Amino acid sequence: MQPKKARREEVLEKLEEAGGRRTGVAASVQRKTLVPEADVYGVATFYSLLAEPDAGVRVCQGLTCQLSDSQGLMSELESAGQDAVYASCLGQCDQAPASWNPEDETPIDRACTTPSSPDLAIDLEAADSLDYAALRRSFEQGPDWVLNELESSGLTGRGGAGFPAHIKWRAIRDQAESERYVVLNADEGEPGTFKDREVILRRPHLVVEGLAIAASCLEAQAIYLYVRGEFGRVRAALEAALEDAREAGHIDQRVSWHFEDGHGAYICGEETALLEALEGKRGMPRMKPPFPVEKGFRGKPTLIQNVESIACLPAILQRGGEWFRRLGRTEPGTKLYCLSGHVEQPGVYEAPMGSTMRELLELAGGVSGTLKAFSPGGASSGFLPASSVDIAMDFSTLREAGSMLGSAGVVVLNDTVDMVQAALTQAVFFEEESCGQCSPCRIGTQILRQALQRYGDGDPNALAYVQDVAWGMGEASICGLGQAAALPLTSAMKYFPSEFGLASESGGGSTS
Repeated sequence: MQPKKARREEVLEKLEEAGGRRTGVAASVQRKTLVPEADVYGVATFYSLLAEPDAGVRVCQGLTCQLSDSQGLMSELESAGQDAVYASCLGQCDQAPASWNPEDETPIDRACTTPSSPDLAIDLEAADSLDYAALRRSFEQGPDWVLNELESSGLTGRGGAGFPAHIKWRAIRDQAESERYVVLNADEGEPGTFKDREVILRRPHLVVEGLAIAASCLEAQAIYLYVRGEFGRVRAALEAALEDAREAGHIDQRVSWHFEDGHGAYICGEETALLEALEGKRGMPRMKPPFPVEKGFRGKPTLIQNVESIACLPAILQRGGEWFRRLGRTEPGTKLYCLSGHVEQPGVYEAPMGSTMRELLELAGGVSGTLKAFSPGGASSGFLPASSVDIAMDFSTLREAGSMLGSAGVVVLNDTVDMVQAALTQAVFFEEESCGQCSPCRIGTQILRQALQRYGDGDPNALAYVQDVAWGMGEASICGLGQAAALPLTSAMKYFPSEFGLASESGGGSTS
């Protein structure tokens, strides 16, 4: 008689059903899944929402929320006798200081956005539609037409990497393996980023239609929607849209759809860490190659796309790839930019790719105070000084400037901000969110945080080895977290040297 096979993919589901890490839960899940109890415990302790199931209210300690006095909010909750803990960015940077109570799914207030226009690919202010004309057209024209339109559009991944979408899609089509998957990465965790939240809440049918197009083109048998665990209302909007599309007859019944919750691990925004989570494991990035297009979910060809990327597909197929390409200024298409921090109207603004930082600030009602610095693409992008306000906000220009567009989570800092403290906030985030798999990241993030704290405590030599540590992290870390984690500190030291006890350099300064 053959021994029963361990059902590893069920581990996270069973842990969630049991209410997270509690006495006896690991043993119970082991009996149900046959996965070793030590492995189950390791998974339970990896994800913050499972590791601390009774933490109460989670208060965001991201940079934007700290600028809005999240510490004061924490003090208020503690004074009221409320259980509360600090958490990494909660994806509500436009409503800072943000908090989240798992027991109270209060609807998220809508963010400020760009007024509706026919020159916007996603158009958050437009009415969501159950028409699904782009999906029908993809059936009529066939996969080759879809791939050609995708290529002519120049669409690149909007989750942070900026990799050409058509290359990933063609790579999957070229695989001999017929078992294929499509995965939606809606685990939005980059500090300063909340665009995918707004896309799903406002235009969920764009996402469902885009996923259906992808599955049809790539002949995938299943679609997995991995939605951030703190986004209960967001997941509900997607589920409702899918049900509407099914009732309208738009969904191919041969393709299965699966909703999976994230469990509080920033690293699962990295595509291979997300796959590990889907397979019921700790979310630790895989070594690449092989890439997911060859060996992804369950070792099969897998397309992983960000929410914004998928939501662009209907407009591209309806209006043409060249139309989308022409929308951009320096690179193809429009882009959703999140603005938070010291701006008058925090929100999600869709603008031509390559719009300048100055133009984005104007869309957000201007700076509250005097501009000192900004983080152009989330915590991973580091800081740029006010003198860079006319830089084109696109992938290549920011890369050349030593930064990155990333997820376009722009955090604006005025001249009241202490850059040492801002860098420390980001260092704490990366240390806490490192998966710990590789030593350059695991140890490097700790060293950077400790160095900043020692410097703040008066040690003038505390930052002497920062550049060496940063180099090692960038060269040897497995994934982008470790490769970028030092950038907030090294960029702050570069542009604001006097605040770090260094000789002054040009390039900083403030502007109104």
